[in-house]
Amino acid sequence: MNDYATMTKDELYDLAQELEIEGRSQMDKSELVAALEGVAERDGGSTSEELERSPTSSRTIWRGAINFGLITIPVGLYTAVEDRDVSFHLLAEDDGSRVRYQRINESTGEVIEWEDIVRGYEYEPGRYVTFTDEELDRLQPESGRVIDVSRFAQAEDVDLLYLEKSYYIAPEETAVKPYRLLAEALESSRRVGIAKVAIRQKERLCMIRPRDGLLVLETMHWPDELRIPNFDQLETGVEISPEELEMAQSLIDHLGGEFEPERYQDEFRARVEQAVQDKIEGDEIRLAPPEEPEGPKVTDLLEALRASVDEAREKRSA
Repeated sequence: MNDYATMTKDELYDLAQELEIEGRSQMDKSELVAALEGVAERDGGSTSEELERSPTSSRTIWRGAINFGLITIPVGLYTAVEDRDVSFHLLAEDDGSRVRYQRINESTGEVIEWEDIVRGYEYEPGRYVTFTDEELDRLQPESGRVIDVSRFAQAEDVDLLYLEKSYYIAPEETAVKPYRLLAEALESSRRVGIAKVAIRQKERLCMIRPRDGLLVLETMHWPDELRIPNFDQLETGVEISPEELEMAQSLIDHLGGEFEPERYQDEFRARVEQAVQDKIEGDEIRLAPPEEPEGPKVTDLLEALRASVDEAREKRSA
């Protein structure tokens, strides 16, 4: 089940494209939510199979080519991640009726059909210039159907703050060899390709990285989209003693280990799903136990670090 309201507009659009929802390019976020809920209701439930991990959709969200040097690799992009949150409909509290979104003309109060809607940019309060889809298509950048890799950077040099969304890259049948070659070359050199790609009338910076023999495209934020951190409290001068630093490093070592994502579960989602089943069966909801009261607070940083190291050591030896 999906809680569409918590998904980004890009994620909603990708899902709408997979489901071939008409008019999706003109929808805002709330309208995409409403359209996807309508499809889920029509199909009798979730829009994707309820599996532990769903397979990649067979529909591409973008088709074009990767260029590096004089080599061209025809490829398609596929959504790599899906939201698995529990989906709730909005209901009127008094009678339980569905609450639905509509496209309302602000002046007349009438419902507007998709074919009667154009895009408008508000350049002054209440004043707009309008664009048709054809006009916007003509403004597509050169990167519209080509991912032209301009640089290969060291993977560790890319700040994770730039990363936005992941897509699997799959080759056309005729391009498997150069695709494999690029993937293996990136893997062995520990480098990533930096390029630009245009998806849905928006040009993005992107990174191409290898993952278990597969290429993954990460869309990235532009440099001017990253906010400058401004926290006055960090300007306050503090001294870290060598003993405090040593103890902190010891704690990190005791809690060190491989990243094993399968060890982490969405416990809140599981409790919500159980509560849904309990309500369906007319049973009392099994609420989570109340939080245990906190133990005595340790005000000395070094003492807290020592206690933390001791606790981590006991857990490892258990």
